[in-house]
Amino acid sequence: MALTPGDRLGPYEIVTPLGAGGMGEVYRARDTRLGREVAIKVLPRHLSSSPEVRARFEREARTVSSLNHPHICTLHDIGRDGEIDFLVLELVDGETLAARLSRGALPVTENLKIGIEVADALNRAHRSGVVHRDLKPGNVMLTKSGAKLMDFGLARAAAPRGDVSGVSRTESPTVAQPLTAEGTLVGTFQYMSPEQLEGKEADARSDLWALGCVLYEMATGRRAFEGGSQASLIAAILEHEPAPIPSVQPLSPPALDRLVRACLAKDPDDRVQSAQDVKLQLEWIRAGEAEPARPVRARSPRVSRLRHWAPALLATVLVAAAFVAGRRTAPPEDSGQLRFERKTYGPEPIFTARFMPDGKTLVLSAAREGNRTRLFVIRPEYPEPQPIGPEDVHLLAVSSRGELAVLSHARYTGHHRLFGGTLARMPLEGGAPREIMEDVREADWSPDGASLAVIHEVGGKDRLEFPIGTVLYESSGYLSDLRVSPRGDRIAFMEHPVKFDDRGSVGVVDLAGHARVLSDGYWGMEGMAWSRDGSGVFFSASTNGGDYSVYEVDLEGHARQTRQNVGLVTIHDVAADGTWAVTRDELPSRVALRRPGSAEDLDLSWLDSALDPILSGDGRTIVFTDQSLDAGPTYQVTLRPAAGGAIVRLGEGTATQFSPDGKSVLVVVYSTPQRLMAYPLGVGAAVRLDRGTLQNISGAHWMPDGHRVLVDGNETGGPPRSFLLDPASGRMEPVGPEGIWESLPSPDGASFIARSQTGWAVYPTSVPGEGRAVPSMTSKDYVIRWSPDGSAVYCFGRAEIPSAVERVDVVSGRRETVTILGDRNQEGLVSILSVSMADDRRTMVYAAWNYTSVLYTVHRTP
Repeated sequence: MALTPGDRLGPYEIVTPLGAGGMGEVYRARDTRLGREVAIKVLPRHLSSSPEVRARFEREARTVSSLNHPHICTLHDIGRDGEIDFLVLELVDGETLAARLSRGALPVTENLKIGIEVADALNRAHRSGVVHRDLKPGNVMLTKSGAKLMDFGLARAAAPRGDVSGVSRTESPTVAQPLTAEGTLVGTFQYMSPEQLEGKEADARSDLWALGCVLYEMATGRRAFEGGSQASLIAAILEHEPAPIPSVQPLSPPALDRLVRACLAKDPDDRVQSAQDVKLQLEWIRAGEAEPARPVRARSPRVSRLRHWAPALLATVLVAAAFVAGRRTAPPEDSGQLRFERKTYGPEPIFTARFMPDGKTLVLSAAREGNRTRLFVIRPEYPEPQPIGPEDVHLLAVSSRGELAVLSHARYTGHHRLFGGTLARMPLEGGAPREIMEDVREADWSPDGASLAVIHEVGGKDRLEFPIGTVLYESSGYLSDLRVSPRGDRIAFMEHPVKFDDRGSVGVVDLAGHARVLSDGYWGMEGMAWSRDGSGVFFSASTNGGDYSVYEVDLEGHARQTRQNVGLVTIHDVAADGTWAVTRDELPSRVALRRPGSAEDLDLSWLDSALDPILSGDGRTIVFTDQSLDAGPTYQVTLRPAAGGAIVRLGEGTATQFSPDGKSVLVVVYSTPQRLMAYPLGVGAAVRLDRGTLQNISGAHWMPDGHRVLVDGNETGGPPRSFLLDPASGRMEPVGPEGIWESLPSPDGASFIARSQTGWAVYPTSVPGEGRAVPSMTSKDYVIRWSPDGSAVYCFGRAEIPSAVERVDVVSGRRETVTILGDRNQEGLVSILSVSMADDRRTMVYAAWNYTSVLYTVHRTP
């Protein structure tokens, strides 16, 4: 029943209505005994219809009333007047968060402040055994004293836990059960967790899901999940992921996006487990945002994605980045104009660029044809790049003495900017490189030019050594972009959890081997340089796919994006005067179908980053991984007919193989933690497979029985190896030795072939141990598939342009060429990334990667 001003409920006199909702009407009222104003909430009749329900509600209300916290609206009293049950609440003046969000997203600092206060309030409630169950912007009041969490009308009491995660799954029999029976939906749909929508009991982690939704909405100004109907909204919550926050608000901290995604994990076990953890993370992010980046308007508001940019056009894109870099790397009194100078004009890929000690001469490693590198020098007195030294040499670093660290006999790995070869020292003036150490991938000089830090692989793990022979850090994924600090006291590096997938983090290790992460959670990372004073590092990265921008992070872990770019910008070096060396890169990848007897390959690409195509056995269907900006940070598995046609996105992740029955596709999702999924090609729901105790997964293939999966990955802290996994039970058994990956089961399932550091071997699946090496196969080979009888495998050379697809007998090693890929258009082509073959072994689909760069310097003039 509606109340009017002057009506009384016990000692409380109604003053004016304040609002109404699903849990009753709210009124401003005056406590005639104490002379204070309060809020009265009149409860719906279903709470008054049963004495048992009313008694249970009163017990839970007493629990809620004990929540004495500055950011929780206090429950003063409960009462009953005739047939009306009501709550007496603290009267809070202010604006609801929902009303504030109707005007758009909140500034980062305000978002973090409110998030910390709400998380603190939830932590207090959860520690007291209370779950809110209806957290949403409408139930958060913004007041002069801070945020207030309101309306525990749907809350339930539960037994407190000893830890900070809030509420136990098994309630004590002495604690009242919730007002709603299991299977009943309570709350507001847009903020309901998947388990609530499935009718399961909500616990503290359900509130953390809602908190993630609220944080997302404050950061972006839009809801995390939307739908045109209730059914589509539920489907979105159960199956989809919201767009990354930085893709909507580029200046939002990447760490906030990572935290929100941890709150929005579909499985409660994969979520952040306590409100206290959320609060601490938000406080850490706020500490790093003490000096938020400010956008600077470029001269032209619209910039086209051109293959080659004029210097003035690049200036409009990089102006803010260079401005920030100039502030951080030049003395405060140094004021001047930015000058952008284009250094190269050809279509070649530039893999590395370094300043000589004079800060004006540049040395670069580029490939004029395919991926075979050569060194070039650009001198101030002669602007055209001049070749130096022999061919097949790749630049790693330049010392303070002007000596080069290079790879001789350099071989492209087929991944990003990574080469392998023999570490050597070489003078700029010429002469043959003096070789030092084999099987090195990257190196950098100490400040005095006397010693080198290196990255190389040993036993399946990447080692960072400084000086050579002293191991400071190891990784089961891969390490890249190591740079020794100007003081020589520490080394910065990038760590990537999955081999040759460049998502990862920036870390630093001191000379005692103490390592820590400075900034993490990036979709992709390439290129790094220390600031000239050694206070931090610049690096190129992306948080949500697409173009890379330059970030900076100090040694306390405070990271920020210097500027949102249009186009992919890689930082290579910073000179002593603060000048940057950067490249503007184009890295399109395409998918093409080769059919027997056809003179032209059918282009099946979509957008600008189509990778890892898989062809069905009948050659009619392909799935590939979309890594474009539109795909988001965990990529998208995309389906299309091999003859061309409509695109269907199956879900996030990277597909590895069609199932033996051809009805689904096996997928690895590079989320945190990673997930192993099976997506149906037709009607049906995606199935999440148990990944056992694996920390990282780099590949997965169904065994022929269609029940077990051969998985490549590593357990926590362990080396890479292969495992037989039963997804139904999570039982996992190691097969083969440590230090192998890219495994592929034979047609009968009795054995599998896998790569090691030295080559390929066939191993039994029955017991772990050593295998039988395949003669003639080396680490340059990449396996496509087995022959139907298991006597041979088909492989190709990923780093060879053009690349031969060959049939290799696994016993004799005899090789037969099937076809040649990459022989029809080589401009900018650096790698055939992957190949998949139909059952006829003549129809195949492949991904090709083109790489072109333009080198610029960005510096100040008086």
